[in-house]
Amino acid sequence: MLQGLALRHFISGFIAVLVGFTSSVAIIFQAASAAGATPSQVTSWMLALCIGMGATSIGLSLYYRMPLLTAWSTPGAALLATGLVGLPMSDAIGIFIFSALLTILSGVTGWFQRLTDIIPVPIAAAMLAGVLFRFGVDVFVSMETELVMVSLMFVTYLLGKRFLPRFAIMLVLIVGLVYAGLQGSIRFDALTLTLARPEFVFPTFNWLALLSVGIPLFIVTMTSQNLPGIAILKAHNYKAPLSSAISWTGVASLVLAPFGGFAFNLAAITAAICMGEDTDTDPKKRYLASFMAGVFYIIVGLLGAAVVVFFSSIPQELVLAIAGIALFGTIANGLVTALSVDSEREAALITFLVTASGIVLGGIGSAFWGLIAGLLVRWIYGFRKQV
Repeated sequence: MLQGLALRHFISGFIAVLVGFTSSVAIIFQAASAAGATPSQVTSWMLALCIGMGATSIGLSLYYRMPLLTAWSTPGAALLATGLVGLPMSDAIGIFIFSALLTILSGVTGWFQRLTDIIPVPIAAAMLAGVLFRFGVDVFVSMETELVMVSLMFVTYLLGKRFLPRFAIMLVLIVGLVYAGLQGSIRFDALTLTLARPEFVFPTFNWLALLSVGIPLFIVTMTSQNLPGIAILKAHNYKAPLSSAISWTGVASLVLAPFGGFAFNLAAITAAICMGEDTDTDPKKRYLASFMAGVFYIIVGLLGAAVVVFFSSIPQELVLAIAGIALFGTIANGLVTALSVDSEREAALITFLVTASGIVLGGIGSAFWGLIAGLLVRWIYGFRKQV
């Protein structure tokens, strides 16, 4: 099943993990702190989250031969950072289990897949482009604070695409890491071989907490994480078994909840890194990149908090630059697909603009509202034609 595994799959998998960690690991710490987690429990949370992401990414990618990468729920963690304040850790674990059961139910019944089947490809592609838009822009915004490093990475990308297109992203990553290392920005001393240990917390079920935090955790995970993840798969023409995939993320959450695995979902940003042509020109082999990302997640989880500190010490500008550059091709393809059908063009444009705006209403992110706006415009135009 791993025939054809190449260096570019390792690179894409590593970049996906790098971006996933450095972009949101601080929010995980805030959520754990809100629940009153001890240092050993924080380590257990990271271990559980990494094992869950790694196991589901490896299993789903190998079984379905698709780049099915999973992630922790970043908006879910942001919700927990405020919602868990004043609650005991046992109540927090009960909330995680409750949300996991709702996720399993949505996958087993198939209602979420039936909902996503009504999303046209141009609107899905527009949502994808909107979600990724800020990453492309951030490449140039980050030049304000790290002009030399980001400029070197950008020029390396241009030269790589011209002369060594298969290795362009790898070269960009190497240049960025070497420059940051020479500047002393990366704490290599933080990397130790100390293994993390899981810590079990027996759950308690506070019905008020389940309603006020558990249901919102489920909703924001499904709308702000799974919907963009599904849109990215659809935009890349992968017909994934969504009900099964979502069910397995729920099962992983259920099993790992007592150790801190609060919510897993289909990845969006990091998955897109594993789906571009820079990963592999053959779409049927791109699952090898998400497989490698899963392997890296497990390694990071086992090595414990020290590796998290290592990832956190990498300059933010480097992360923004490598993420945006790695997503250039995906953003371009998303825009082309979104605007390629005349009858869907305006609906796709509205979807892109609302999603790219970053608006948050009712605690739900812009990807969901972009989808709703695009479908509404499509319905109005269709209604007008019928009249």
